Amino acid sequence: MTDRLPVDPDTMKLGLLLETAQTQQDLADDSLKRLQAHTQGLDAVVREEVRRALIAELGDLVEQCTKAAHALKALSGAAQVRAVWCGAVLTALPGVLIALLVWWWLPTPAQIAGLRAERQQLSDTVARLAQSGGRIDLRTCGSPARLCVKVDRHAPSFGPQSDYLIVQGY
Repeated sequence: MTDRLPVDPDTMKLGLLLETAQTQQDLADDSLKRLQAHTQGLDAVVREEVRRALIAELGDLVEQCTKAAHALKALSGAAQVRAVWCGAVLTALPGVLIALLVWWWLPTPAQIAGLRAERQQLSDTVARLAQSGGRIDLRTCGSPARLCVKVDRHAPSFGPQSDYLIVQGY
């Protein structure tokens, strides 16, 4: 005969519950291990996909940066050409304006030659007039305005009655 003690139904329920809990925990541990393995596989897949997407995007970014760099170099070249032209025009413009003003205002070489010839002729005429009495100081003198001349009082007088005097400055 076996000595069996009668088991209380609550204890039986508790034992069954503990056994069920243990089974559930084993199942949960198994599921967790499978989930971790699956997660590690997914992690590798996601990393690979992210890497591919990143490489593709970075490739596009590099291409766009290269295009932008070429565009900036072209723009820089165009700006330098424009700056050189503007500088040349702004540098040459005052010189051209001055040259035009000088050309317009100053007489031509033919006019200068003509003016020199006229000046020489006038100088010769003035010299002749100076020798012929052009430096005589003539004025009107007296109450009825009469013509008078300044004479050199230290010079000798001439003529039969000594009525001719030397004019001042001759």
